Order: sequence, then C-alpha cells, then structure tokens
Amino acid sequence: MNLVKSTGTFGFYTIISRLLGYLRDVLIAIFLGTSFLADAFFVAFRIPNTFRRLFAEGTFNAAFVPSYTSELVKSKSKSKIFANEIFNLLFLGLFFLVLIIEFFMPAFVSLIAPGFVKNTEKIELVINLTRITFPFLIFVSLSSFFAAILNSHNKFAVASAAPIILNLVLIGILFFGNYLNDALIYYLSYGVSIAGLLQLIFLYKFVKKFYVIKFNFKFKINNKVKFFFKKLLPSIFSSGVTQINILVGTIIASFQASAVSYLYYADRIYQINLAIAGIAIGVVILPQLSKHIYLKRKNKILQIQNKALELSMFLSLPASVALSIGSEEIISALFGYGSFTEEAVTNSAKALYYFGLGLPAFALIKVFSTFFFANHDTKTPFYISLISVILNILISIYYFKSIGFIIIPIATTISSWFNSILLFIFLKNKDLFQFNKIFFIRFTKIIFVSMMMGIFFRYLILIFENQLVYDYYLKSFYLILSVFLGFVFYLIMSLFIKAFKYEDIKLKY
Repeated sequence: MNLVKSTGTFGFYTIISRLLGYLRDVLIAIFLGTSFLADAFFVAFRIPNTFRRLFAEGTFNAAFVPSYTSELVKSKSKSKIFANEIFNLLFLGLFFLVLIIEFFMPAFVSLIAPGFVKNTEKIELVINLTRITFPFLIFVSLSSFFAAILNSHNKFAVASAAPIILNLVLIGILFFGNYLNDALIYYLSYGVSIAGLLQLIFLYKFVKKFYVIKFNFKFKINNKVKFFFKKLLPSIFSSGVTQINILVGTIIASFQASAVSYLYYADRIYQINLAIAGIAIGVVILPQLSKHIYLKRKNKILQIQNKALELSMFLSLPASVALSIGSEEIISALFGYGSFTEEAVTNSAKALYYFGLGLPAFALIKVFSTFFFANHDTKTPFYISLISVILNILISIYYFKSIGFIIIPIATTISSWFNSILLFIFLKNKDLFQFNKIFFIRFTKIIFVSMMMGIFFRYLILIFENQLVYDYYLKSFYLILSVFLGFVFYLIMSLFIKAFKYEDIKLKY
C-alpha cells in the first residue's frame, strides 16, 4: 500500500463530496439562512448526519476491519462467512432500532432539541422532519458495512465516492427552492432518505466481487461475532467523539435562537480538512496496520504510524492557522448571501475560530484511535472519550448562561485536546507507539512552515480586504484566490525546507 497515494485517492473523492456539500449549504443559507425553518431542518438533518459520520467516516471500520482482515488472512471463505453473520445481525438490529425510535419520536426529539420543547410549532416540525430522515440510519449503516469490506481490500475510491450521492440529490432539490417555498424542508428531508438508499445500491454493485448478501436469521453467534459487537459500540463512541461533542453542542444550543444554525455552518467548514487530515488517513492505514500487527511486523507498524501522524499534522496544522486567522472572511465569502445576514456571519465566524483551534486535535483523535483499534483495543479510547465528553458537557452547561453558544466550540476544542493528549500518553504507556527521529525533524519544519503560511495568508486578506467585505459580490472569488495562493506558498516552502519530500509519494507500506 502507498499511504500518500491511497490517502490522496480517498481524500480526492472526499473533497469532491465536501465541496458539493458546501454548495448544498450555500443554497440552504440562501433559501433558509438562520431562520426558524433552518433550525428545524438542521436538527432533523443533524441526527442522521451524525450517524452518517459515526458509521461512514471510519468508525465502523475501526471495529470491523481488524476482525475481517484477520479472517481474510486465514481464508477468503471464512471472511465471507464472518461478513454475512455481521450483516444479518446489523440489518435486523438497525431495522428494530429505527422502528422503535420512529414510534417514540416525540420523546427522542425532546432529548435532542430540549430548547424547542416550549415552542409547539417548532418541536412538531422537527418531529415530522426527523421521522422522514431517520430511515437514512439503516441505509448509511449498511453502506458503511459495504465500504468497510471494500477498504479491507484496499479499494478506497468507491467507498469514498459514495457520499457524493447525498449531496447531489439535495442540490438537485435546492435548485427548485424558489418554487417549493416552505415545503422545501420536507423535500430535503425525503431527499436525505432517498439518497441513503441510492448510496446503498451503488456500493453493493461494487462489493459483490468480494461479498454477496445471504439473508439468514437463524443466528449462531460465535465468539468472533461476539468479539466484533463487543468492540463496535466503544469504537463508535471513541472514534466519533468529535461528532458526539458536536451533537451535545446542538442539544445545548437549541436553547438559544439561531445558535444551532451558527454551529452547523461553522462545523461544515473545518470538516473539509478533517476529512483528509484525520478520517482519510485513519481509514487508509487501518487495513495494513491490522495486517502487520497480526503478522507481528514491528518495523512496518512503526513506519506506518509515524508517517500517518506526520501526514496528519502536515495537513491539519496549516488549516488550523488559516481558519483562525480568516474565520470571518471565510464564513462571509462562503455563506454570506441571501437570507444569511451580517450578524449570522459574525456569530458563525466566532464558532469557526474556536473550532479551527481544535482541528489538529480532531485529526489526532482519529489517527491515535486507529492505532488502538488495529491492536483490537477499543476500551482505552472509549474510556478516554467518555471522560472528554463529560468534560465538554460540564464546561458547556456551566458557561452557557453567561456567554451563550460560543462556549460550545470552546468546550469542544478543550475536551478534544484533552482527549488527544490522553490517547498519546496511553499509547506510550502500552508500548503501542514509538517516535522515529525523522518525525521530530519533520514536525518542527511543519510548525515553522505553517506559521509562515499564516503570515502570508493574513497579508493576502489585508490586500483583498475591500473585496472580502460582506456586500462585495465577488468575495468568494477573492477568498478562493487567497486560499490557493496560501496553499501554493505552503507547498513550495515545505518542499524547499524538506518538511515534505516528493519521494514520500512513492513509499510503500
């Protein structure tokens, strides 16, 4: 496996998906802004979308891939039997879970958006929309199962391209926004579930080469299956802790008007980088890392771990600097149109600033958790994540009344850095990770180049400050130009001082 090339492949399709997601959100911002309808839809969309991120963005991989890879090394027939046992149990469990929640949806929504309860019209709207979107959970979870099989066979392109379908469907609906008016949010909600089904069908066409569904509900739950499900819930919680923190933030933010929307738009920006710096790297390294651990190839294990950590920092640190420096200009240029007011820009930018400070930690959690998962250890990252979520909740609740929604991204960032540091300490104590000398040299250079890029990026913003104001029509063009020039500057500087070498692209792991 070529780490950089595989990450690049996964990252390419993920970026396409995120860019289409950005276009989707721009259209939502134009038609809905941060209004009553926007808050209602974002809560209804947040629930299945959180599950999508929890299952699809590497989390299901964390439990499935190490076990499946172990069976695959033994024999293909054993891996197929194991996969089918997991599929049938997963399908049945998901079906009854969705059925139960659909029945108790009023109580479920009240837990997710308690701030809406006093507003009868708003809470009823969210209940109706969530009932429409919730079947997406079945489709996206089974899609993640298929994606995990493809990833185990180092077929990353199809798995990473599948989420594009959701954005294409929603964009198609949004193009008719002027004609749909208030009914738009209902069409978008139906679009979420339909897109999930289409994604499932798309992935199955490719996964049939390695696995064919055989429905069998006469379960014989052996030790291997028990071991998988024992790992599944802890891995979902620990690998998806950033998304859980955001969901917790949404619950608390529901008590402040438009706060849910502010957090949603800010969240969308940093997720573009996280998709590559954390998620893509974690997904790509897990199959090979699991294989080398099973075969006890210590040198290969350490080589993959160090390079993964280096690549994660190379991608996340400059993005963190850029988001912190230009948060208001970025939000304004990307979303500041139509119903999205200057006040919405200011408040969303504040959230983005603090999320930006936490971006390297979000990426580190994904990478460090993968090191544990490859060693079949889901308990350690689970307990660490549990502590970090509790810390996030305590900080958010304690300060929410005094400073409002802005405490949510602050608390998320603080708890995430706490999480990543604890993960690192336990990795060292369990002797699951060792630094090599090259990493320290490269990391120092990455920090330096990121700082230089930050200065250059700030200079570009000052040059184009008249073109980046809220009222300027072509502000998005000047933002894209500034980001492109900043990126080119970063790459050239990195190659010049050897923070990154072209030879790294050719390395095999």
